[in-house]
Amino acid sequence: MAAPSEKLAESLAVLKDLQDRGQVAVRASDLSRTHRERLLRTGFLREVMKGWYIPARPDEPEGESTSWYASFWAFSAAYLNERFGSAWCLSAEQSICLLTGNRSVPRQLLVRAPKGGNKPTGLLFDTSIFDLRLDLPSKADIEVKDGLRVFALHAALIACPPAHFRASPVEMRAALAMVQDASDLLSRLLEGGHSTIAGRLAGAMRNIGRGQTADNIVGTMQAAGYTVNETDPFADQPPITLGLRETSPHVNRLRMNWAQMRTDILRLFPEPPGLPKSTAGYLKQVDEAYVSDAYNSLSIEGYKVSAELIERVRSGQWNPDSIKSDQDQRDALAARGYWQSFQAVKESIGKVLRKENAGVVAGAEHTIWYRELFAPSVTAGLLRPADLAGYRNGPVYIRRSMHTPPAPEAVRDLMPAFFDLLEQEDEAAVRVVLGHFMFVYIHPYFDGNGRMGRFLMNVMLASGGYPWTVVPLERRNDYMAALEEASVEENIKPFAKFLVGLVKSGVGKSR
Repeated sequence: MAAPSEKLAESLAVLKDLQDRGQVAVRASDLSRTHRERLLRTGFLREVMKGWYIPARPDEPEGESTSWYASFWAFSAAYLNERFGSAWCLSAEQSICLLTGNRSVPRQLLVRAPKGGNKPTGLLFDTSIFDLRLDLPSKADIEVKDGLRVFALHAALIACPPAHFRASPVEMRAALAMVQDASDLLSRLLEGGHSTIAGRLAGAMRNIGRGQTADNIVGTMQAAGYTVNETDPFADQPPITLGLRETSPHVNRLRMNWAQMRTDILRLFPEPPGLPKSTAGYLKQVDEAYVSDAYNSLSIEGYKVSAELIERVRSGQWNPDSIKSDQDQRDALAARGYWQSFQAVKESIGKVLRKENAGVVAGAEHTIWYRELFAPSVTAGLLRPADLAGYRNGPVYIRRSMHTPPAPEAVRDLMPAFFDLLEQEDEAAVRVVLGHFMFVYIHPYFDGNGRMGRFLMNVMLASGGYPWTVVPLERRNDYMAALEEASVEENIKPFAKFLVGLVKSGVGKSR
């Protein structure tokens, strides 16, 4: 008789085979009852709904949502394909979200299907799929994006109701800016006789500064015999001018969110004290904050470090080879990397205090901070030297977050635009809040984004003369909730208020 461990190994081999084939949604019929029950019992499989499962990690704590949020889109595509074949697509509004790079997990995924049930299907963590019994757009107006059937851009813009322009202005403006000429829109507007929609899209185009496109839509529809009344579906004017040549929805969303969020930040953040008279005195205070900062920042990321270990690492009185436990070694190497990176960040702060542009300094030197953060792990053989080469080249997920960071190709567009915004920003408070938030929103690295975001925040704090500020471990839940609200709901106020409270109270500066 096979030992329990051998039986589990057999079941895991079957599950691995499914995963190797790219299968995220596991149906009951994909596994024998014995394998399925064994994997469920040991935590390697999680039930989403009756007869449907996803792979999971047995060490995930009760109520852990990470594996579900990471699986949501692939699971939804597989479930909908199984249920409706190819006779489904996401709603026009949800299609616009995905087409403009917003892959946050929605509470309710709206789907069109001629055989839809007009009712929700409950999923994990209060999410659901609502399949509306509606006709599909033509085959030419459906495209498959990452396994999901969505409206093509021009068809989605035509199908979106007026209310959605007002409810999601950033995404709608980013989608409109992707339209390089009006021909694809016009062919659909003319074919369907959509004179009212033509007037709405013309007004929307004029709202974002595309007057020539608006004139083309109105003029062509009128030449075909239609009466067009141009109306602006947006409730306001865009916060920025959208360049005619910048069609990246990721960059346009970044720039619009930056402009909108900065207004809230300036209402909340105290006036900057201004650069200190003594650079040496400021850097001395930074040094004094090191132990507390390292302890809290590393602990927030799940490392088990003590003030004693941090002091030994700082003084060089440590020998990672003498540490027996793999986890203890990782903790020690992380502490050493933090110390090395802290020194590089301090050098950058020195330049900022000497009146160099903080955005330029951070753009040029953040790669040095990152390299130092992980250099000890490379030396120890835990990471490859290539891991320090640059931004991530694959997807990444944030623990317990409904926010899905941008795809790797989008990161390469976003990071230069992000540092341009930091460089051009006149207000130190905005650099502080959005420097941290936008960095972790983009999540340019596989690991270390939180630590890097807090380093960046403190360099920007120095640019206004604010003190080095520690995010304390005991406030981790508040901190993560505020970042989640900004990421998923585009509401920066809770995060700005959180940082204001820390800056004013000086919390965490000594331990």
